[in-house]
Amino acid sequence: MMRKKAGPVAGLALFLCACTPTASDQPEGRADKGEDAATANFLNRMAGAEQPKPPSEPFQQAEKTDLLEFLYAWPAQASAVPQIAAKLRKDMESGKVDALKMAADDRKSAQQSGFPFHAHSLETRWTVAADTPRFLSLRSSRYTYTGGAHGMTGYDVLLWDKARKRETSVNALMTSPAAFAEAIRTSFCDGLDKARAKKRGGPIMRGDDPFTQCIDPMKEVLVPTSRGGKLIDRIVVVVGPYSAGPYSEGTYEVPLAVDAAMRKAIKTEYQNAFAGGS
Repeated sequence: MMRKKAGPVAGLALFLCACTPTASDQPEGRADKGEDAATANFLNRMAGAEQPKPPSEPFQQAEKTDLLEFLYAWPAQASAVPQIAAKLRKDMESGKVDALKMAADDRKSAQQSGFPFHAHSLETRWTVAADTPRFLSLRSSRYTYTGGAHGMTGYDVLLWDKARKRETSVNALMTSPAAFAEAIRTSFCDGLDKARAKKRGGPIMRGDDPFTQCIDPMKEVLVPTSRGGKLIDRIVVVVGPYSAGPYSEGTYEVPLAVDAAMRKAIKTEYQNAFAGGS
């Protein structure tokens, strides 16, 4: 009877087994767990087994020159999604190029006019607002200074649909922006008044002053958030300087709990990802 030759992986395994000392050959008390693991990993690679991915790391690039103080950062959760990481890297690189050009032009103009030049700044930080089974919600804060009396801060949100493996938007989850605005308007206006009163040290009386009137929340940045990591349970309306108050009052953040009315204004296919159900 002819014997079949062992395949390359099987043959390698027999060779390694023959060459690996047995427990009785080892010095007493020695543990070769590291060698065993290395051998197992090697055999798995030879057999084509899928290897575990290394853990993702947060990213940060920081640089300070006579022209520009630059920083761009995002969390490990963004690094773990190649499409998100690629988008943020592109935003970082293009933003840096534009900021450097603006700073160089400003310095040249200042020198020609005999005015002092103040280095510019561009700092962008992305953080996790929600990481649920369905959605990864990232929010950004971007500070820009171009030599004026003060800098400006802007905000943005990036929403990733894990089930569909693609970027989406908060508006795309709504039955319609008008329906969603109707669902949150009262709670938003009340919340904004409370936040204003806290900063100003007294009750808000709505009048002709635009900084006492309610604003349209749909024109601001809506950030889905989660405190438990299972469902989107709040929408935070982030209002930048000058929109709801003077620059000195800074940013307003109005958290709105997901209730039945808000959930009803979410498309049916997304409702299970939100709190507020019966």
